[in-house]
Amino acid sequence: MANVSLVIVSHSKQLGEGLVKLLRQVAPGVDIHEAAGLGDELGTDATAIMAALQQCPNTHDILVFFDLGSAAMNAEMALELVPPSVAERTRIVDAPLVEGAVAAAVAARSQLPLDDVMQQAETARIMQKRLG
Repeated sequence: MANVSLVIVSHSKQLGEGLVKLLRQVAPGVDIHEAAGLGDELGTDATAIMAALQQCPNTHDILVFFDLGSAAMNAEMALELVPPSVAERTRIVDAPLVEGAVAAAVAARSQLPLDDVMQQAETARIMQKRLG
């Protein structure tokens, strides 16, 4: 299986859960976690992100995808809370949440190297969705 885990950080619990469900269907076997929402409220929480990071296998690199700027800020705070062995294998990806995560999940499923998985995710920013 892939040696890359994905962590989805969203302000919306429903969006995070729905995206994880989609990713697990398009890339079965890839390790995927979510840290989304604040119960019934919108928001993100550094301690929830920290917990998701720590659920990833210790043999995996970790890519964090986020929806809005404050989610990235909380992901950065989470990296300060986790042990160095987790932080050093984690990268926060600057890519569109849905398209980037899908591209990364498919690349991880194909067992591409980490840099290629990240490149696939980041390239999703310029992906044309419509033909013609």
